[in-house]
Amino acid sequence: MTRLRHPRRLTTLAMLLLVAGGGLSTWLPTENLGAAAPRFPAGYVDQARLDGAAREPQNWMSHGGTYQEQRFSALDQVNEGNVAKLGLAWSYQFDTNRGQEATPLVVDGVMYTSTAWSKVFALDARTGKELWRFDPKVPGDHAVFGCCDVVNRGVAVWKGRVFVGTIDGRLIALDARTGKPIWSVATTDPSKPYTITGAPRVFKDKVIIGNGGAEFGVRGYVTAYDTMTGRQAWRFYVTPPVPSAGPDHAASDPVMAMAAETWFGTGWHQTGGGGTVWDSMVYDPELDQLYIGTGNGAPWSRVVRSDGKGDNLFLASIVALDPDTGAYRWHYQETPGDSFDFTSTQQMTLATLTIDGKPRKVLLHAPKNGIFYVLDRQTGRLVSARNFTQTTWTDGIDLKTGRPNFTANAFYEAGEKLILPSSFGAHSWHPMSYSPKTGFVYLPVMQQPVKFAQDPNFHFTEGRQNFAVAFGVPSGPDVPKTGGALIAWDPIAQKEIWRVAQPEIWNGGALSTAGNLVFAGNAHGEFNAFRATDGKRLWTFRQQAGIMAGPISYAVGGVQYVAVIAGYGGGRPLMVRDQNRPQQAQPMGRMLVFRLGGHARIADTDLALPPANPPAESFAAAQIGTGAKLYYTHCVFCHGGMVMPDLRRSGALGDRDSWNQIVIQGALSANGMASFKRWLTSEDAEAIRAYVASDAKALKSEGHEMPVPQPLAQSRNKGQRY
Repeated sequence: MTRLRHPRRLTTLAMLLLVAGGGLSTWLPTENLGAAAPRFPAGYVDQARLDGAAREPQNWMSHGGTYQEQRFSALDQVNEGNVAKLGLAWSYQFDTNRGQEATPLVVDGVMYTSTAWSKVFALDARTGKELWRFDPKVPGDHAVFGCCDVVNRGVAVWKGRVFVGTIDGRLIALDARTGKPIWSVATTDPSKPYTITGAPRVFKDKVIIGNGGAEFGVRGYVTAYDTMTGRQAWRFYVTPPVPSAGPDHAASDPVMAMAAETWFGTGWHQTGGGGTVWDSMVYDPELDQLYIGTGNGAPWSRVVRSDGKGDNLFLASIVALDPDTGAYRWHYQETPGDSFDFTSTQQMTLATLTIDGKPRKVLLHAPKNGIFYVLDRQTGRLVSARNFTQTTWTDGIDLKTGRPNFTANAFYEAGEKLILPSSFGAHSWHPMSYSPKTGFVYLPVMQQPVKFAQDPNFHFTEGRQNFAVAFGVPSGPDVPKTGGALIAWDPIAQKEIWRVAQPEIWNGGALSTAGNLVFAGNAHGEFNAFRATDGKRLWTFRQQAGIMAGPISYAVGGVQYVAVIAGYGGGRPLMVRDQNRPQQAQPMGRMLVFRLGGHARIADTDLALPPANPPAESFAAAQIGTGAKLYYTHCVFCHGGMVMPDLRRSGALGDRDSWNQIVIQGALSANGMASFKRWLTSEDAEAIRAYVASDAKALKSEGHEMPVPQPLAQSRNKGQRY
């Protein structure tokens, strides 16, 4: 346990606060963190500091807090006894309202964070003053290859450099003091629809990065680069090369023959097979191993991808690699032959747990498939596994073989099946937290039933999302309810301890602290503190933007802060409108930072949307029907939800030429709306306009407009409405 303390001589103001029972009244000074820390050059983080990151709780120097990625803070100045006095210390508004998923880093009083469009900001962690910003100037039309918005989940800091991966596939090193670029490398083939949304990781003078884009037709891999020069050190491919292509001359070559034996047919030759490493990567200094979480197959259906046969290594797996060479050490496949988009890219957490009376070095994982896994991280052997939510694709994991027992429901090629979890996952990228103090994992859980069926009309389209699956929305009294929750999970007993319902399925990541607290945001703009032992909500801060990202805690000058980025985004909010929530514009993303006694304020934003804008002209039913099919093939993945512009309200909807200029000619490509002339004709665009126009008429005439919420009244401290 680490308590913060004042310098040896308390200031007069601090003494008055202590006597008056103010925000610092429960602070028992035992250690001076953040006020007398060793002085380092800007952003100087090396192997020794990251190995000992737990001894510097005033900093948050890597994506998960430490190499163990437990997302636990040993700071306890803010605790269950005084968290009601937490208030906003400062906020910083970013320049975009697109999705915000980053976990900020704090190194020696400076906060480094990324935002949408792969921009990077350095802020004074005490005041929020901007120190510098960097814009990689991602071409706007590359957004068309992002399945889940132009998000970025964070940066890495190492020896005076800040590393960021960009949505268009670059890895860039910046000067931590000035934000000026030092080097930049293209980590992907720019002619292919790759993206980068994940945070890099650093160790032993190497920076590693993966990529995304499986559904669009790419082959996944992870690459290590020299932190000083940007020179490639090694690369490991997740799926085997097409047989005619020969070896990759990569670190993965020695195991690609083994992987190839688990693939069949030729369906994956055109798509690359998928398996992208788009999020979690963890370095283990105790065992000197690197773990990567791999993604789904391309396309989703194994019937199309691999003749319906084979495990398709190394999809949906955890793979352990030699961090120096990238050489394979072991793997554990969580969803063999994945046909559900059950990625294993979700956060991996390292811990030492006492199991059967003995300490075990384990890896904790709660991927999309709904099973909580405990693996021996030295060997990759399964220790235990149990579902943390309802699953219809399996009735359990065989502990001897480590393989799931597939149910008949899993094979939707035989007919439409209700799949739980859905492709959104029982748990997606939203970070979980493990508290060594309570022994519990705090896990954002989702449930949304979806029907899967084989798509008989599938054909591969490069650069567009390829599923080979037809989706349906189940209904009826026996269908499980859609909903989200934050749960506390005991990884040793493999059981749920407590559960707090959340307002939607797509809610924020978690942070646990030594103050017996768990912080987590939700889709409705609340940032909550729960008691870690029983889930009782102790404090709430409300503002206008949904909070998806993972919180952190740090200290500067002896004061503990809690920080989180507000901004709604990601896959589901792009595609799905919440029928129980007022439709509104999205406010700009914002960094929110809290401290005891904070009293900063946020100005409300006008969130009113323009009204539905149906054109006066009429369209034939056949044209509307064609447009509906094209809309759900090309448009719904961005414009069906609550983040991107609602096309029913578009000012261009009433004019054929304006609509064509945007959809076909790319008039708004700089803003992220790429030209679709690779995939659509002008007649197709007009059919889509006909369908959207029909929907806009229904929206206007049937009174579907929902009221915009009133501005939130702001008050001070006690967790009331801000």
